[in-house]
Amino acid sequence: MITHYIRYEEIAHNQSKFLIITMSSAFKNCRTVMVTGASRGLGLRVVESLVAGSSDPDKIIIATARNPSGAQELQKLAERHPNIHIITLDVVSQESIEKAAQDVDLLVQELGLNCLINNAGINVVANFETVTAEKMLENFHTNSVAPLMITKALLPLLKRAAAKGTGMGIHRAAVINMTSLLGSVELNWGDRAKNFKWYPYRTSKSALNMVTRCMAVDLEADGILCMGLHPGWVRTDMGGPEAPLSPEESISSVLSVIGGLTEKDHGSFLHYTGEPLPW
Repeated sequence: MITHYIRYEEIAHNQSKFLIITMSSAFKNCRTVMVTGASRGLGLRVVESLVAGSSDPDKIIIATARNPSGAQELQKLAERHPNIHIITLDVVSQESIEKAAQDVDLLVQELGLNCLINNAGINVVANFETVTAEKMLENFHTNSVAPLMITKALLPLLKRAAAKGTGMGIHRAAVINMTSLLGSVELNWGDRAKNFKWYPYRTSKSALNMVTRCMAVDLEADGILCMGLHPGWVRTDMGGPEAPLSPEESISSVLSVIGGLTEKDHGSFLHYTGEPLPW
């Protein structure tokens, strides 16, 4: 089984070269989207792809950054596309989360929030010899606790959107937690466990997977889809230059998967190819 999942990266890398995605089709029924951690890396590329693939100038794309004034590339993107709205969000500050929720409410109004992509995350690199309690808690707060608190703060807006539709998916209301294959307990064994001995990061993503599953149980009654998605090992500041995927290759697949989510994907843990991953 481990060998099977190791090959996902290779398969997806080859498939992504031939993937043609029409974002206006994948997200055509999603009026409002929020992406956390959008100042750089995958978050920025998600926002860029959403606006590039949308023919709807009324689609509301909300991009968050801890320091918007320093997010120069995002600012330039918003200058060219007035439907991108940048708001301040420090994901480890409850006060900032609550203020951001108020800002989002003013933007989406009666539409509510169709899609929340909890993308913000950090990697505190530490192995068994170098790990400390402080490093564990730092990674845990950003990667595991913050998505839960952000979703809680935005729940009224997600419910507002969900009340307008049926079924499950981004046409109604969905919470997408960007997690990692490295958070899989089952896959961290044998040869695969010999690399990336990152105690804080791996455990924070395992915790996020449980948070995702718990939220899926609690949000189901309101028709709000919740799932975790592994975006692949990507050449970003976090992923590093040795990663096999470009941000464009990852995001095209990620957004295609998100756009096609239905009831059957509720509570799932998926690879960016759309294949299920073991918890």
